[in-house]
Amino acid sequence: MSSSTLTSDGAAWLASARTYPRSTLAFWEERPDAPVVLPCGSAFDIVSAPAVFGRQMLDLLWDEGPGPVAVFRGRMLLFATPGTAQRLPSLLEWEEWGATGPGSHGRTAAVPPLLCHGTGDAVTVPAPTGTASASGSRWLVAPDTRRPWLPGPEILLWAAVRAARSAVRISISPPPDQGAKVYDVSRRR
Repeated sequence: MSSSTLTSDGAAWLASARTYPRSTLAFWEERPDAPVVLPCGSAFDIVSAPAVFGRQMLDLLWDEGPGPVAVFRGRMLLFATPGTAQRLPSLLEWEEWGATGPGSHGRTAAVPPLLCHGTGDAVTVPAPTGTASASGSRWLVAPDTRRPWLPGPEILLWAAVRAARSAVRISISPPPDQGAKVYDVSRRR
């Protein structure tokens, strides 16, 4: 799954999110360069991250096969299993994602919020052609089967925590003493 162009099987899978999938497919046949709004919660959920952080998550997910991924208005849309939007926020909270103060891991300052879209939400998905639209929506990894692999909340949590750790650079050593005299002893005889 590395193409940025939607296959007919991938389009059928996306259209299955709608009550009347054939009308979506007919619309795309008529206008293959048009993005479309699809409901979340039945075929997929979406985890939306700012582009740079989303790219870090995508890099971590790549070995698993990241599932479909799109870009829309500067955010990375990671397609996930239905139910992820409900479960992921509580997992992130458990990981002290939003914690600040004593004992927290300091992730909040460097990590932007992840938006989870599930049942009752809708998202704009890019056009089947793979070309960027006026809104900037495009496929990074387009779905190519009727049953694409989708990461669940635990896998996305793993990717988010590791991306956050690389962004924050947590250290167990105390900060260096800036006033300390340092001598190079490597040249001593």
